Amino acid sequence: MPPLHDFTTWEPLLRVLRDGNERAAAGHQVAGQISRGSWSVPVRRRAPKAGRASQVEDMQDEFDAVRRIQDALTDTGIDGVSFTAAIAPTGTAVLRLLGPSPAVESGVGSPHPGSLLLVEGALPEPWRRLPAPVPGAAPAPTADLELLERELRERMPRAVGATDEEIAAAEKRLGVALPDELKVLYRVTRARRQDHGDDHAAAEREYDAVGCELFSLDDLYVADVASRPCPWRFAAKEAVVTPPDAAVQGLVGSPGWIAFGDNGGGDRLAVDLTPGPGGHVGQIIMLSHEENIGAGLIADSLTELVLRGPRQDRRRRADDGPPAVAHVNFRGVPGVEAAAHPGLEVLSIGIWHDEPLSLAPVVGLPRLRTLAAYPGTLADPLEISRLTGLEYLRLCPEDWRVLLDAGAVPRTLLAASVEPRHDADPLPVVDLANEILAFWNRPQIIRTRVEGDLGPISGEPG
Repeated sequence: MPPLHDFTTWEPLLRVLRDGNERAAAGHQVAGQISRGSWSVPVRRRAPKAGRASQVEDMQDEFDAVRRIQDALTDTGIDGVSFTAAIAPTGTAVLRLLGPSPAVESGVGSPHPGSLLLVEGALPEPWRRLPAPVPGAAPAPTADLELLERELRERMPRAVGATDEEIAAAEKRLGVALPDELKVLYRVTRARRQDHGDDHAAAEREYDAVGCELFSLDDLYVADVASRPCPWRFAAKEAVVTPPDAAVQGLVGSPGWIAFGDNGGGDRLAVDLTPGPGGHVGQIIMLSHEENIGAGLIADSLTELVLRGPRQDRRRRADDGPPAVAHVNFRGVPGVEAAAHPGLEVLSIGIWHDEPLSLAPVVGLPRLRTLAAYPGTLADPLEISRLTGLEYLRLCPEDWRVLLDAGAVPRTLLAASVEPRHDADPLPVVDLANEILAFWNRPQIIRTRVEGDLGPISGEPG
């Protein structure tokens, strides 16, 4: 039996649950989720001693129990697993492990399934979008190769530069020719740590010289869509928008974005070879690590970045027209009719205090591809069958049940999500998810039952 499915692997965590959760101790079912890098388990942690903050040792039992399961996940080659646990007062424990399935993304801190991948390899629309051609785009007037090289050599006189052969090898690896300014930079310094020797200040001089933490020539990469992965539940609610005067196209990534540095906070700097209508070839953009899409302009050229430093991140994510993504809720857009327009791509219905909403105003919209609806907000879930271009659908179990029973699930879907209330029993949610997966002949979520005996709580008679 694999270690992950062995009761002894889970026994320490089950004891932690019994000791730290009143419902578990009373025999009620509890649920959680553990992945290789994080976990969410329903345990009430001990309060720290008066006058001090919580310490690791206050939660050591939980840490050790979780680590045991994370090691089993690693050994089994699984990213994560959800579970339910029911522990009888006598100590008999029934554990149900939920997953994995190659057709289901990991849940986000929840024991419920993540997005269901209904079509193998399908990507959300923004992740399929390629740069639009911009005829006549040219380098900025500030690009000056001689000035750039002179300034860099003055700032880094002892740097080891790359040879033409090394630059050619980098271009072959990337599959794109490096722009001239970037070649000038790496002919001055190839930014390899081993070139610094005992000069511990070399990296700091590079930062001061260029204005960022410079990647070595070997670490340059193309910031395309594959470099910016995102779960369907978030990615499907994004939209690519590039206003007519935008300097940067509002893309997820581009084969013409060559990442060469970091601002020290996780945001990547890239040379942009596919600018927006108001931009320049070779401009410098910044990709925020806190955003899934788009980039901001920080310099019109690498020369400008070196000479003047980065400007404030300037970005345009929307024009003056109606938004492609509409959030209908009691504080946002006041209804489906107010959100409807031909360019609408994403309709997200959140908490709503008035009468349930009809989807009739958005029927027939040519670009609507995503619908997410909070429980109880739809007047008639069967209206969804009239939305003929949906790629992603997120509904509560009750609305999914209506569609399934009527045979009205849109066959255009590429991915879907079942969104129960946070305290819902994961087992029927998994059953419902498997029913949806079966419509597309996709791999089911595996359910594994594991039983064992923890013995009575210490101090109680056996």
